[in-house]
Amino acid sequence: MSSAKKNAIAVLGAGSWGTALALLLTRNGHAALLWGNDPAGQARLEQERENRAYLPGIPFPEKLHPVELLTDAAKDTSRFLIAVPSHAFRATLKALQPLLPEQAILAWATKGLEPGSGKLLSQVAVEALGNRHSLAVVSGPTFAREVALNLPSALTVASESEATSEAVASWLRNDRVRVYTSRDVAGVQWGGAIKNVMAIAAGISDGLGFGSNARAALITRGLAELTRLGIAMGGQKETFMGLAGAGDLILTCTDNASRNRRVGLALGQGKKLPDILSELGQEAEGVATARELYQLAKRLNVEMPITTQVYRVLYENLSPQNAVEALLKREPRQE
Repeated sequence: MSSAKKNAIAVLGAGSWGTALALLLTRNGHAALLWGNDPAGQARLEQERENRAYLPGIPFPEKLHPVELLTDAAKDTSRFLIAVPSHAFRATLKALQPLLPEQAILAWATKGLEPGSGKLLSQVAVEALGNRHSLAVVSGPTFAREVALNLPSALTVASESEATSEAVASWLRNDRVRVYTSRDVAGVQWGGAIKNVMAIAAGISDGLGFGSNARAALITRGLAELTRLGIAMGGQKETFMGLAGAGDLILTCTDNASRNRRVGLALGQGKKLPDILSELGQEAEGVATARELYQLAKRLNVEMPITTQVYRVLYENLSPQNAVEALLKREPRQE
């Protein structure tokens, strides 16, 4: 490996978010090794020097190096930033585990729960890697393309270790990207996961043509729902009022760059879920998360009416119109 690539930060996941983060890292003076699980796709990234599938028109700088093999990404570095979909998170960590040096720092920017188990990705990371490495989560209201274009953004980095969260924050921070740190690892992850389900709900409402009043009500009650479950799962209320909670919720519920919102819009317009996901061509984490949250809320007896209706639309073929009517017909109560 050339000396230019030594001490690089390895970014695992070459979709839109992983690519945007790699671009941000190089902008901050780091070399970035960008790995994806499709060798032919990785070769194409190197040849074309841009990610035409996900971030067309944004050229790769010299310090961004697509790699085909995970072993090449992990060679000569102890710093990792993971942006694979939640369903691939455990498998990626297991493949990475024998390649990791003892002092490795692993941060992930994936938002969601592990499908099937409903576990936070921090739990998955400890199960896959043990407690030998420094772990952090990156979250906040950020669309990949805007980060890739160097537009102003803000992020939160959470870790149980202040030194780890500050180290990861230093990778990402610059005069266009403000990065806050947190010790609330659980809360930051719950905020990032639950908001995707609320974005589907907001999209459904807009797809049905219900207007701005309904969207504002859904976002507000969605924040209450997010906070209720997040606190029950060990998160701090202040986290849910911040960037990783309210900030991310507002962004994903109101802008069509949100894949989860676009899923909801299409459902509200009468399209079928398999067709929507096929057309989308990327992960919409809220689809799998809705199932995990619905089951978790039932188990904990936490009231989550919006999540329940999104789950029923996605998995029980309830019509979007009937789902909204079910929300409106709930018993009156004090806010």
